[in-house]
Formats: sequence, C-alpha cells, structure tokens
Amino acid sequence: MNVREAIETRRSIKKFNGKPVSKEQLNQIVEAGTWAPNHGTREPWRLVGAVGEAMDRMVDAIKEVAVPKWRDMSEEELQAALAKFMQPGAVLFVIVPEDARQKERLEDFSAVSAMIQNMQLAAWEMEIGSCWKTPPFIDHPKFRQTLGVKPGERIISMLQFGHFDDMPKAKPRKPVADILEYFE
Repeated sequence: MNVREAIETRRSIKKFNGKPVSKEQLNQIVEAGTWAPNHGTREPWRLVGAVGEAMDRMVDAIKEVAVPKWRDMSEEELQAALAKFMQPGAVLFVIVPEDARQKERLEDFSAVSAMIQNMQLAAWEMEIGSCWKTPPFIDHPKFRQTLGVKPGERIISMLQFGHFDDMPKAKPRKPVADILEYFE
C-alpha cells in the first residue's frame, strides 16, 4: 500500500470486532507517529496506552467518569453504555503541553495532530482500524489524575485501535477547486 492509497482508503472505524491489538503492534503504530513533523524537533507529545488486560482497567476508569450513574444500572444497561469502550483492541490517550505562548501552543497542537494522522495511517497499513475521538470525560479531573496528566498538560485525543469486519463507505470530499485559491 502506498501513502496515497493509505490516505484515500483509511476510514474512521467505530465498530471493532474485539480482537486484541498487541503491544508490539501498538509500539509500531506509535513509532510511526514519532516521525511527524514538529517545530524545532520539540516532540511535544506524551501518550498513555492500554492493551490486553489493561483495557479492562481502562474501561473501569472511563466508566467512573463517562457513566456517572453506573451503579444504578442493570448489568445489561451498563454493558450497552460501555460497549464502545470495550470493543477496541487498544486505546491511546494523546497528551500535549499547554504552552503559555500562543505560537508554540498552536505549533505543538499541529504537530500532535500530524502524529495522530501518522499513527492512523500506520495502523491502516497493518489492517488495524482507528478512530480519533474527543469525549468530554478527557477533561474530567479524576480521569486526568488516573492517567497521570500533569498541570500544564492537556489530553487532546482518545485514539481507539482495533480489528474490524465491516468497511465503512467513503464519504465525499470537497473538490480541490472549492478549497484551493491560487494567489496571483
């Protein structure tokens, strides 16, 4: 698969089949991410990941902040509420420093976004789907504490990775003529 093909065929996968993603696979995905362009080679990223049995503990941590009334739910209701967190084979939380300087903060956010795209493309090449999510609980103080997020850092993404059975259809994109204006 060449780069253009990976870019054009990659889809956001939201329905995973539960097959695990190994630490080795996740390490390969993250390693590809580290090659993202970043101003001054600051590499302004930090990641917290979970695979295997740690996924169960991560789902428990998510449950505490994403499903506040979980104690009042039946087991069936709870499983339904947590299904979208239980099916991926791995998860990464992407953390970036919140630089007080606006220029550096924007550069760092942009670099981390490029890192995320690199990881998604590397996963796709490995036939592993991914989805970039920004659920509200990533800013919850209890969840930040659970992940060891320090003051001055921000979680900007929950990246889910996993195997899948169904390929979503491509959504149309705007034509280049609609988004590109040449300066003359």
